[in-house]
Amino acid sequence: MNTTSRFVPPTRIGFVGLGIMGVPLVQRFLEKGLSVTVWNLEPERFALVQDAGAVWVDSPAAVCTASEVVFVCVLGDDALASVCLGEHGFVQAKGASLLVDFSTSSPAATLRVAAQLQEATGLVWLDAPMSGGPQAAREGKLTLLVGGDSKVYEQAKSLLSLVSSNLTRMGGLGSGQKTKILNQLLVGVNYVLMAELLTTAKAAGIDPHQLPECLKGGMADSTILQRIFPQMASGDFNPPKSYARQLNKDLKSVKVFVENLKLELPVVATAIQQYRNYTEAGNEMEDGASVSRLYEE
Repeated sequence: MNTTSRFVPPTRIGFVGLGIMGVPLVQRFLEKGLSVTVWNLEPERFALVQDAGAVWVDSPAAVCTASEVVFVCVLGDDALASVCLGEHGFVQAKGASLLVDFSTSSPAATLRVAAQLQEATGLVWLDAPMSGGPQAAREGKLTLLVGGDSKVYEQAKSLLSLVSSNLTRMGGLGSGQKTKILNQLLVGVNYVLMAELLTTAKAAGIDPHQLPECLKGGMADSTILQRIFPQMASGDFNPPKSYARQLNKDLKSVKVFVENLKLELPVVATAIQQYRNYTEAGNEMEDGASVSRLYEE
């Protein structure tokens, strides 16, 4: 990779993964004047970005060939390995010189897949898992937690800034994914806590709809109190803004991460188990915030 080059608009980019987060990210890049070539495992998702100007190709390899920078936003380690190293993956192509992984994957998979891909193709990797949700993606206000070489990070900053208002390099490759695990620890525990707060408020005869405004600005305030708690209180779960399976997967990664550090964290462990109980009772595709229903039952 030429370390004197910089990835700046109008860089030709590719995007693999048109899920809840992938679609608004592609729309944002297109809105900012970039050409975007896309692929998704379910081709019907292309309709969501076609009118905005995205170009469809038939494989991740074809995305790589058409692009200078490829972005990946897929569900977990297996999907990441498939689009990178599979029969029709990036490893089969020449073209892009930088890969930015927006997915939430394990640090171990990131290091393993990145090393194999770079050895085979020279493709350099930044892990940049996200926080903020679909609306923040569409508005360019995501928080990105980045791991990778500092020079590569500097080259990619202007491109990443199109979708992020809070962009931080946390260290070498894999550091972004480790930081995302910490982020998901906070998020997952707080989802369960908000569900229990809602249950307690109702039992105490306190109107839960008033709590976010009442507590705003105090020590108990948080984005989750202001955004997720009202969603729980209103039962606003359709259509899903996120899927329970995704947070459940992330919390499984938190569990493994904590165990590998040989830590005993009983509050975290209980929250992980509660979220798993709800999700794996047939609620994988329900909204992530609908875990509040666990306490109704």
